[in-house]
Amino acid sequence: MHSHAHKNNKQNFMRKLCPNFYREDGLETVLEVPIPEEMFASMGSNVALRWQNMATWMKAQTSDKWSSPAIARRYNELSFLLYFVGSPLIPLQVQLDHSINRPIKHSSIEASTAKYIVQQYIAATGGQAAINAVNSMCAIGQVKISASDFHQGDQSVKVSNTEEKGGFVLWQKNPGFWNLELLISGCKVISGSNGEISWRQSSNQQRPISKGPPRPLRRFLQGLDPRSTANLFIDAVCIGEKIINDEDCFILKLDANQALLEAQSGPKYEIIHHTVWGYFSQRSGLMVKFEDSRLLTVKTNKDDGDVFWETSMESVIEDYKYVDGVNIAHSGKTFVTVFRYGEQSANHKRELEESWKIEEVDFNIWGLNTEFFMPPSDFKEK
Repeated sequence: MHSHAHKNNKQNFMRKLCPNFYREDGLETVLEVPIPEEMFASMGSNVALRWQNMATWMKAQTSDKWSSPAIARRYNELSFLLYFVGSPLIPLQVQLDHSINRPIKHSSIEASTAKYIVQQYIAATGGQAAINAVNSMCAIGQVKISASDFHQGDQSVKVSNTEEKGGFVLWQKNPGFWNLELLISGCKVISGSNGEISWRQSSNQQRPISKGPPRPLRRFLQGLDPRSTANLFIDAVCIGEKIINDEDCFILKLDANQALLEAQSGPKYEIIHHTVWGYFSQRSGLMVKFEDSRLLTVKTNKDDGDVFWETSMESVIEDYKYVDGVNIAHSGKTFVTVFRYGEQSANHKRELEESWKIEEVDFNIWGLNTEFFMPPSDFKEK
């Protein structure tokens, strides 16, 4: 079995290895995820022993354990946070064959302006040659997520002080192939795309979630992957200007088309709309904020009518630094608001917040082939 960690002429930055907890046939060389020390403090005297204890503990969480109401509630909450805030997908396909330099003479003023703004963004993130030289990536980061309870009606929402801490490792090969392992407070989510399907699975859930065509992970569009961001917004329109953190910004807007929304809807739910906005600094050319909003309707069996879920996410993106000639954002915050409402049901509102920090980014990982991104056999679409 060959390791995916070796790279040409570069120091191997993978300091420790940990076993893959969920797949007996899984790779031995799954990266250590940087988890805050306090989470492990009581689990063993050294890191290797702690990982072993953690693995043993997680394997011991068999399905009968999940039936304990307290544990089930705790893990359902963590899974909700990990899916909703930690690993959301964007329903827009990034086309790498898009020509960034496509002619603009037949475009509207708003579309032409957007293309000029994207050109400035490409220059600000290192230029077309540097961006195109990247064919794969590994990023290691840490996250903190806090959440309020659901609040009924129009009551003010205070984000509680309970803060979940954890880390992630993210692999990508030419945007369509990616893999994310995200671990927070002992709950793990694995998400991935092999260019054909996307899937997600958490520690306490054996069945994968897989629906619709492959989509990019939102995390890539928070300043980590300039090529995908440029290819996404090349089809946008410029709708105006706004000041974000004292920066004059252009606003680019893009709506998911009906065919994409239908492809990702299911028998019991339907995505009504999904819109994304990028805020690009007029001074630096960099994207300083990424926002998206989705409206979903869930069909109920009752006579109550449908229930609507509206999710708004906005990410402030900061701390750009060059890595191998490409300007990558190394920290940021995402604010999430979830509204649930329906004809007969009480309205509920919830607010969540994530802050993240990228610790290491490396490009062009040697030996990272597409087989690395294949879903485990039990993840195949049924």
